[in-house]
Amino acid sequence: TVAFLDGIEQWRVVGYGGVTPIVRGYVAAAVRRRGPDRRLRTAAEASRELAITRIESLAEPLRRALAASGVDVVGLAEEDAGQPARAIQAARRELERARLAQERALGEQCLAALGPDEWLVVDGVLSDSAALSAHPRALGVIKSHGAQYFEGAELERALTLPAGHRTSVFQPKRRGARRAIYSWYLRLWPWEGNDLLYGLLRVEALADAATVARAAAVSAWLMRERSPLSTPDARWDRLLYPIHDVETYLRSRAPRDLFSHPASRLPRTGS
Repeated sequence: TVAFLDGIEQWRVVGYGGVTPIVRGYVAAAVRRRGPDRRLRTAAEASRELAITRIESLAEPLRRALAASGVDVVGLAEEDAGQPARAIQAARRELERARLAQERALGEQCLAALGPDEWLVVDGVLSDSAALSAHPRALGVIKSHGAQYFEGAELERALTLPAGHRTSVFQPKRRGARRAIYSWYLRLWPWEGNDLLYGLLRVEALADAATVARAAAVSAWLMRERSPLSTPDARWDRLLYPIHDVETYLRSRAPRDLFSHPASRLPRTGS
């Protein structure tokens, strides 16, 4: 049995207090468990709605309306609220932090319910959580590659992996409060004809000798999770299908008015 954890975040600007934007945000996370029949079923989920703004910049009626709305109000620092564009970027960072916290809390909650042979696959890093990074059957799969762990020939070797190949297991340097973890890169699909990051995952697991011993078997298992394809998602080359399933489930339950619509922003004219 395997469980898969992922989360989503959605937002839109719903108003202004003067030039201060009021951002409505929604974050959610879910764990979907796959049993012997290969079907994914929801084991746990959590969601949260937020209003993000510079509270001190709002008129008193707006403050009262936010307080009465029933959503969590997150305040922005003064230095983030001067320009609307800067405030929106700060609000998006707050929303990302809220999503990561939601995912981490749900993942830690679900560890206690894992069966003796059950694994938890997390979309993202394990090393932000002491509980997740210390569990022998938790895996993190990372699709983005902003952090750099190699240089020179080692970097070239990692970024030009053929499909179905992996690097050796290595221990990333700790950053901030992140815990010790073992990691390796795995190429899901051929990158030739695309960019170097195409089909490239980084995997995190417990910093333990057992992780090194089973890295090949875990990689072979993750290769099988490519099917069926996670299309039409633009990230399908790095998105394992069960993680795609969790995202699809969460989006189906999200507030519909937070979805963007491909409508024109031009003013309506005529009758």
